[in-house]
Amino acid sequence: MKYKNIVRGEFISRPNRFIAKVKIDGVEHTVHVKNTGRCKEILVPGAVVYLERSENPERKTAYDLIAVEKKTENGKLLINIDSQIPNLCAAEFLPVSGLFPKGTVIRREVTYGNSRFDIMAESPSKKAFVEVKGVTLEKDGTALFPDAPTERGVKHIKELIRAHSEGIDTYIMFIIQMENIKSFSPNEETHPEFAAVLREADKAGVKILAYSCKVTENDITVSEPVKIKL
Repeated sequence: MKYKNIVRGEFISRPNRFIAKVKIDGVEHTVHVKNTGRCKEILVPGAVVYLERSENPERKTAYDLIAVEKKTENGKLLINIDSQIPNLCAAEFLPVSGLFPKGTVIRREVTYGNSRFDIMAESPSKKAFVEVKGVTLEKDGTALFPDAPTERGVKHIKELIRAHSEGIDTYIMFIIQMENIKSFSPNEETHPEFAAVLREADKAGVKILAYSCKVTENDITVSEPVKIKL
């Protein structure tokens, strides 16, 4: 997925979960943050950030904050924090992933009973539901989800377990919005209930996938599978 009109800036502060103060070419701007999660480990004063300038002159904020450089022991790690991107990346990747037969049709936001799943992959021989989660938290080479308690995430996994019990193939796909990741784990410390229900899903037969992404200032692409440690 490619972005347009990217500029570099310096993070100042985040007054609320929707906006941030960023310095661009020495001038302070109020920008939209395309992620309502905490991101407190990476959105720190002085951090280098990348923003996409909007082409809509009527917008209150001219920029969207989409990526952050995190300082690490080995240098820096570029993390995409756009919460809308993981579903798009997954929909783009799944037809060529080898997970489904050739010619599989990918549909997004599909209702099943009282549930709505991010993606349905359908071919003449197979139908599967895929729930997608974007991951922006990294610690010592391990990607962790969630970065804050998520009752919604717990609900989604329980719905996948139910669909699987009704004979449908189900997947939960963690799109790790960075590269050079050694493994993925549920964030037990932050949300034990999510970690427990993810392990329950694994035992029930829900397929759990994790993929890192190649990230630049201008784009993000699903890259390679990552080892999962539950």
